[in-house]
Amino acid sequence: MFREKYIVGIGRDKDKNVGLGEGSALPVGVPVPWPSATPPTGWLKCNGAAFSSEMYPNLAKAYPTSKLPDLRGEFIRGWDDGRGVDNGRALLSSQEATNFSQRAGNIGDGAGHAINFHDGIVGNQPGFSRFNFTSNSVGDGINFVAVRPRNIAFNYIVR
Repeated sequence: MFREKYIVGIGRDKDKNVGLGEGSALPVGVPVPWPSATPPTGWLKCNGAAFSSEMYPNLAKAYPTSKLPDLRGEFIRGWDDGRGVDNGRALLSSQEATNFSQRAGNIGDGAGHAINFHDGIVGNQPGFSRFNFTSNSVGDGINFVAVRPRNIAFNYIVR
């Protein structure tokens, strides 16, 4: 974390010198990963909280509901915007996790098995796929469900 003492060329103007001050090249409203529990002065955590549009008029242009997105524990995904990869989504909408499930129990030679991938949203079957395979060995049963990429926890902040 930054300290009030001078740190190799940063000094007391730490927010300005790291591009987080008033003259930041980032537009107001852009979520920025921040490696500290406390955001810098003038920045807010993306924690779903309401904010004052009078106090943050430029932020209210990006978030007209005067409510920040809650990005705690979330990944940001690019909006489809008519591409056809993720139809029906609106900007700032959330989406449930995808699921990967498989059950293989006491399998023997030539036994058929299915691995099911689905988007976890009841009734939204277009995202469902099934892959079948045939085994050539015997093994104990195993269940597993989950798909999560490796990740590092940061706070998202906006100004």
